[in-house]
This record gives sequence, structure tokens and C-alpha cells, in this order.
Amino acid sequence: MQINKTLVTMINAGAVASLATFSSGAFAQQQNGPEIEAEETIQVIGSRLSMRTATDGTAPVDIISSEELTASGITETARALQYAVPSFNFPSSSITDGSDAVRPASLRGLSPDHTLVLVNGKRRHMSALVHLNGTTGRGSSNVDLNAIPISSIKRIEVLRDGAAALYGSDAIAGVINIVLKDQAEGGSVTAITGQTYEGDGEQYKVHGNVGFELGDDGQLTLSAEYHHKNKTNRAGFDPRQQYPLVDGELDPREQTFDRLNHHVGAAEFENKALFANASIALGEGELYAFGGVSDRTTQSGAFYRRALDSRNIIEVYADGFLPLLTPETSDVSGYVGYRFDLGQWQVDASTGYGESEFQYRVENSLNASIGPSSQTEFDAGTLITDEMTATVDFSRFLPFVNNSDLSVAFGISYRENTYQIRAGEEASYVDGGYDGRSSGSQGFTGFKPESEVDESRDNTGVYVEVENMLTPDFQWGAAVRYEDYSDFGSNTSWKVSGRYDLSDEWAIRATTNTGFRAPSVQQLYFSNISTLFVDRGNGLQPEQSGTFNNISSVARELGIEGLEPEESQSFSAGVVFNGYDGFTLTIDAFQIAIDDRIILSGDVSPQDSAAVADALAASGADNARFFVNAVDTTSRGVDVVASKTVQFGEYGELRTQLAYGYNKTEIDDVNLPALLDGLEDNLFDGVERTRMTRSVPRNSGSIAFTHTISALETRLAFNYFGDYILENSRGVQTEFGAKWVTDLSAKYRLNNQLSVSAGVQNLFDEYPDKQRPESQFNGIFRYPLTNAPFGFNGGYYYAELTYSF
Repeated sequence: MQINKTLVTMINAGAVASLATFSSGAFAQQQNGPEIEAEETIQVIGSRLSMRTATDGTAPVDIISSEELTASGITETARALQYAVPSFNFPSSSITDGSDAVRPASLRGLSPDHTLVLVNGKRRHMSALVHLNGTTGRGSSNVDLNAIPISSIKRIEVLRDGAAALYGSDAIAGVINIVLKDQAEGGSVTAITGQTYEGDGEQYKVHGNVGFELGDDGQLTLSAEYHHKNKTNRAGFDPRQQYPLVDGELDPREQTFDRLNHHVGAAEFENKALFANASIALGEGELYAFGGVSDRTTQSGAFYRRALDSRNIIEVYADGFLPLLTPETSDVSGYVGYRFDLGQWQVDASTGYGESEFQYRVENSLNASIGPSSQTEFDAGTLITDEMTATVDFSRFLPFVNNSDLSVAFGISYRENTYQIRAGEEASYVDGGYDGRSSGSQGFTGFKPESEVDESRDNTGVYVEVENMLTPDFQWGAAVRYEDYSDFGSNTSWKVSGRYDLSDEWAIRATTNTGFRAPSVQQLYFSNISTLFVDRGNGLQPEQSGTFNNISSVARELGIEGLEPEESQSFSAGVVFNGYDGFTLTIDAFQIAIDDRIILSGDVSPQDSAAVADALAASGADNARFFVNAVDTTSRGVDVVASKTVQFGEYGELRTQLAYGYNKTEIDDVNLPALLDGLEDNLFDGVERTRMTRSVPRNSGSIAFTHTISALETRLAFNYFGDYILENSRGVQTEFGAKWVTDLSAKYRLNNQLSVSAGVQNLFDEYPDKQRPESQFNGIFRYPLTNAPFGFNGGYYYAELTYSF
């Protein structure tokens, strides 16, 4: 008997996405009846063999169901994933420009752009935003997971292993695959509301999904959400003098001024989203399509401009003003494909398009160089990135040695990426010449016409992949992928994996692979001059800081070369235990070495060298920074996941899970442009070294207990965030201690349709350690506002009502 015949229910013929066939496979199982009880624990990511549980593969995979994502009342997709997968980091930030609206997220302590995100097995486009201002992942872009509503998600699969040979660029740290709901009938509607212990951060959200039959054996699932959240504010009081002196004395208004003038906390936002997922039999195959639209408006604060500040116009703001950044973020995506049989081959042909638009808007602001006639609201420009893909993939089984089957897959893909910068309105960047005042809209200076770009690049990839269960105990796989890019050339990556079952309970597994990440079009073409506040020993002072792309005249004069791909070498090894009575344990160690990591450099200024002075002479910038291939690193770590379900008879059922992740990144070498030798400390200083190696907790974990008895379900979770370190521009490091964050919730099913939930996140009102006094900006920035793993909002309580039909 052929071994794989008894295991394989279908072949995944997705191309760049080997998991795309799940939507049809899961639908077929639904039609076969409820006996497929473990549907939500089926794994398809990273393997073309049979659908498995998370412990059956050659590489570590986390599978998070929609119920697990929403169990603690978390309303953001990325935040819910952070609490479900300890190796996933989604820190909070404030006063970081656009990063307040689209926050960076990362896996295994690496950069946000080292994780590939798929939806239904197809590549998801990245956000147009580039993280510039001090957050983890500075200089990178990432997929905006919060643009995908939780209500549309059936489950999330997280492959914690390098997979560039399987899926192409970006999959150095791993792959996140979001599987959309695909029911042919029924649905649910949920309303949720809550606020922090402090009485702010009020939010309300309504989301739901509904399924429809298409023809005799097709389905259409629609999911929608509306989400509004008010800001939180944990700023300290501003003790500084606010008004100009009156006859040499303090202005009497100093006594009555509201000194809570900064906004340090979560941004206010309003988010709307609609997603669809459909499939229908057509001819001898299946036609499928999915996609969605989302739109978010965010409001966050910049630095407060005091009345006496030269950047203020006293006739416009007599008491000073807080510039508000109110960007509008929109995402559009759509895929359509057709799966069919061609002889003994299964074929999947698909095409897709995704676009992210980030429009900078500034309110409650002014352009001081225009004077009292300045407007107070500005369109500061727009960033747009789009991605078009087309793939054709073939897969089948071939007879192999030892009466086994060899899964063979190959395919070709084409992808085109485009990046645009559109200048803001003239008043957002112009120097009006009034009284020598600062030019541009305060809070965020608009993009100038010189920053406008409309550039694209394309690549073609081909791959071959084989997998086999040579014996009932031994499974192996291998893959090789070649990609050719229009801008920097080609890359070949490979992967080999294996698993051996030592017994019915114990197994060992290992993988080794090479990978790569092509420089993103954002890194290739982003350019802007904006006002940043820099402390060079005399407090925070505004400077016109220029980010220059590698095709700019400034970069060429300084000898900054074009960007090359990052390349990685990875190895992982693990042990799996599937014990009696449902106890499972996986322990996986990994090492990821990355060469030529792309960084956004520190700044160089005219006083650093004559070459820099000459290059910046006509740029209008006080300093310059660039994207450069500069750093080699090695990351090592271990992931542990254990779970157990205990039956208590009439006292119900208890599900327990423990998850722990450890990661450590070390810098192996720093290679900077030859012309700038001697400026290493400027281009890659202690701030950036610390940010790359210690700004993310090395240790994180969770212990969760879910008890179900009759119609009542209670959940208690302890989430651990280890210590981390941040460094300021004066070289002062601050270590922020480890914290436990406790969540408690209860859900009661009133009947088959209606359920109510209530709970508390951060039950004991934990906050990060406060910053050192010298890093608090006069006591205003009490908490680490550029990187707080669990935020700095304190406790939060909520209530939820769900109607299922």
C-alpha cells in the first residue's frame, strides 16, 4: 500500500502560496459532515503533504483559531496575535509620526520586513509607510495586519522558520498566513465596548460575518467591521515657561495654563473594513476570489509648541498649540484564481492586486514662515505602494521508492511593485519668509516636489519543491527557488527539512535553508526632508533632517551605492512529544544569520566632513541619512509550546497552554560606505545598535487556562514580557524590567444564538518602568514612548454581546 495514499486528502497547488487550496478543502469537509471535528487545527502552511495538526510537520507552526484571537476581548488583529504567539512582537508607540497609525510588528526579534504575510496563501502587500522615528524596525515597512478585520479570520497559521525557497522574498523569520472564513451559511454579529481604568481610551466596535451559498456547491462569506477608539494620554505635566516675559516678569497666565499639553498614549482612530471570500465550481475546476477594503483615520499628537516658541505665531495660537497628525490610511486588495486538473497534475492559476495609500494630514498646526495668515490644516502629501502578482503552479504525486509517493510541485510567478510619493500642498512645505521663522507645516513638514517619485520594479520567480514520507516514520522535503529582479539581479535560495518519529509519542525534526529579502520599493525610493527633534547636548532642538534615497544626488556625491538584497542562512532543530491523554510539547531551537541587513543610517551633518558639507549644500537639509546594506547579524533562540486538555466530568473541561519564546540578536560585523569611513558612530551609533539587539524582550511567554462548564466559559491568562533596553542620543541606556500582564474573562451562552462576555485586560494595572529623569523631557515623557511591548495604558475592562445565526 502506498504510504501517502492513507494520509493525503488533497494536494496544495498554490504557487508562491502552498496553502491556497485550503479554502476548497475545508469547504469539502464541511459538506461531508460534522465528523471532521479538528478542522480548526488543520495545518497547511509550509507543506504540500496532507493537512496536519501543528505538531505533525517538519517545522514549528502555531495555529490560532478565531476563538483564541478574540478570547480576551482584544479588538486589533496584530495585538491579538501578539498575545497568542510569544515570538511575535507588536509594541506600542507615541509621537512617532505615521508609526502611531501603522505600528511595526515583527517575529523572532527580527525586522518587521523579515516576516512574509499571506492571506489564503497569497502574498499580502505591505504598507506604504516607512518607519522613521525611533521605533523598533526603524527604516522598514510592514504589512498592516490591523487592516484585516478579526471578524473575517477563520484562523492564523504562523510558520516559525525560514521559507524563502517556498514563498520568495521576505520569509527570513517566518510566514504568517491568515485564512479567511468560508462558510456557505450562517454568521454572527458582535458588539464590544470598553475603556481603561483611567477612564479614557473608550472604544466601541461592531463586526460580523455572513455566509451565502453560491450555486450548488459554492460559498460567499462577507465580513465587515466598524471600530472607533478614543485616545489615551499618559503624559506628565509640562513645567516649562509657556509665555514670553511681560516687563521682565512671568506672564500671569502661567498660573492657569493647562500643563497637560502633550498627548502621549494610544492614538484615536476610526476604522472601517469589508472583506469577501468566495469559491464556486466552474467547469472541471473551482473558481475562487477574495479580497477587501479598509479605511482608517488616526489622530495623534506631535511635540507641543509653546506660546513663546519661535515656531508659533502668537496671533494664531495665543497659548501655543499641539499639532495633530491625522493620516488617512486605506488598503485595497483582491485575488482571483482557478484550480483545475490537467491530467494527473493539479493546476492553480491566480492573479492579484493590492494597494496601500497613506495620506499625511496635519491639523491644529501652522506654517510659521507664512506668518499670521497661515492656514491651520494641511495636506502634507501621500505615499502609495501597490503590488500586482500572477502565478501558475502545478503539483502531483509520483510513485517513489519504498512504495511511497513523492509530492512534486513547480511553478512560475511574476510580481510588479510600484511606489509613489505625491507632494503635499504648497503651504505644507513652502518657506514664506516671514521673520525668519521655520518653514513647513508644524508637526510634519509636507513632501516637497523634489521628493516626488513614481518608480516600479518587477521580478520573476520559478521554484521546484518535493516532499515525501519515505517510511511511516520518516518525512523529508526539499525546495529550490530562483528569482530575478529588474533592479539588482537574481537570487537562488533552497531549503531541506526532515522529521523522524522515534515512537508514537516522540519525534525529532530539523530544517536548514538559505533566504533573502529584496530591498523594498519603499527603501529604494523614499525621500523626504522633515523636522526632527535631536538632543546634541543642549536639549531637544529642531533640525531639518533629510532622508535621501540611493538615486538622489546627495547619495551619489557621497558614494552611497544601490541597495542589494539581504541574505540569510538558517537552521532549526526541535523535538515533539505527543503524549497520552492529549498532552503535546514542542521545543524548537533556531539560528538565523543575516548578511547585509538594510538599515536607515544615523545622520551625518556638514561638520562631520567636507564631503558631507558639499553634498548637503544645495539640499536644504541640516543633516542626511540613507538606507544602506551595513550590518551582519546572528539571531538565536528557542520556542516552547505545551498544551493539555483535562476532563473533569460534571465539572467541565480545562484547556491549558504554555508558550515561551527566547531570542537574542548579536551584531557580527558593520560595513559602511568607504567615503564615510570614520563616521561609523554617526551612521550606526549606539542608539541603533541597541535598537537592533535589545529593544525587543529576549524572553516572552504566556500561560492560559480556559475552563468550560455547561454554558459558561472562563479564561485566565498570564502574559510575560521580559526586560529590554533603550538608548538615547547621549548614549544613556535604560533597562526596562520584566512584567507580568494578567487577563481575565468570562463568556456565557444564553442560548444557541446569543452569548455575553465581559473581562479585564491587564487586571493588575501594570505599566512599564518609567524612563530615567534625563530621558523624560522635563517629566513629560514618563514611559518609553517609542517602544512599549504591552503599551502604557494600564488596565482595561470591556463587555461584549454576540448573536450567531
